[in-house]
Amino acid sequence: MNRVILMGRLTRDPEVRYSQGENATAVARYTLAVDRRFNRNNDDQTADFINCVAFGRSGEFAEKYLHKGTKIAITGRIQTGSYTNKDGVRVYTTDVVVEDQEFAESKNASAANGGYVPAERNDSAPAAAGDGFMNIPDGIDEELPFN
Repeated sequence: MNRVILMGRLTRDPEVRYSQGENATAVARYTLAVDRRFNRNNDDQTADFINCVAFGRSGEFAEKYLHKGTKIAITGRIQTGSYTNKDGVRVYTTDVVVEDQEFAESKNASAANGGYVPAERNDSAPAAAGDGFMNIPDGIDEELPFN
């Protein structure tokens, strides 16, 4: 059985490309920094950096919603491969092919931890007061469905 479950933060924005042809498929590549549970031999590195690739709808999701610092949980499978580079050297690869990905923390927690913060909306709606209720400006009570 080839099954992987990981939780970590993206080290950079996903790199997304689309396949050629009539049915172009999104291919998103990103690296996930996954914390280690134990620090052996006082090693300075406390995380592993796992290469991930997401195809199709998962790739489109990554392109639209995932950004550097976003904490996600993924499931998938390990895939190995190899190629010969331009210098004639054989290079071996190991990737996690993403089958499912989801956010592992709220937007507020992500913002507090240095994750992606969406652009502020600049609409003229009144801001919420400290008690969680919205202050309604004077003179608008005739527009309200209740009085």
